Amino acid sequence: MRVSVLQMNQGSDKPANIAQARRLIEGAVEADRPQMVSLPETWTNLGGGREARAAAAEVLPEPGGTGGTAYEFLREVARGAGIHVHGGSIIEQGEGRFFNTTLVFDPTGREIARYRKIHLFDITGPDGTGYRESALYGGGESLVTFEAGGVTFGCTICYDMRFPEQYLALRRRGAEAILVPSNFTLMTGKDHWEVLLRARAIESQCWIIAAASHGSYEERGAMRQVYGHSLVADPWGHVVAKCSDGIGWATARLDRALTARVRRDMPVLEHRRLA
Repeated sequence: MRVSVLQMNQGSDKPANIAQARRLIEGAVEADRPQMVSLPETWTNLGGGREARAAAAEVLPEPGGTGGTAYEFLREVARGAGIHVHGGSIIEQGEGRFFNTTLVFDPTGREIARYRKIHLFDITGPDGTGYRESALYGGGESLVTFEAGGVTFGCTICYDMRFPEQYLALRRRGAEAILVPSNFTLMTGKDHWEVLLRARAIESQCWIIAAASHGSYEERGAMRQVYGHSLVADPWGHVVAKCSDGIGWATARLDRALTARVRRDMPVLEHRRLA
């Protein structure tokens, strides 16, 4: 199965972000013929403050119902291209607060997975910048997997990658590949991004598929930067596809025979004693 990770430079203009996503998906599909594309975290909005997030937020329908512009865009693209679309994450308008939520659509445009980010990004970066995701978002509580092209995928979002127990739990649920759409800060990304993703691949013996945002955005009058370097790592921890700086995509083929061989030759799941 071929999967393309899309690297965006989104801002607070939702229609412009949707247009950028459309161009990237169309380019990847034409050039690489993937069976799945994956978008970054909150690809419909990055920056602009609470008001911009509220404007970008969507009330998600019951499966089969009609949703907002981003929801219907993802469904339309999946159906039109005949591919699975992993919609990174969008801002879900829940009851009284937002959620950072993944949506996945199959080639008929049917929603097959919905995941709310479990671990919220409440940290102070190395440069002193504070991030308080919990001030705006509620946290999810449920693990989510789905099947596409004969492969079982697990859902995570960005900061989740720092919690290996989530990846172990997804592996135990049958995951062979785990998606990690992200807006990873430049300051942490340059030191931790690839190291963490490769570690999660090695520990879980899953493919790691991480579409990320790249570049600068404005947040309450200050400029912030996200790291990018979207990548795919195999179950041995090798990075097999990676985006350079800027907007673009990278494509990799998920080889289930490699997954099986790695797990057979090093059966770490069977050897676990403390978790």
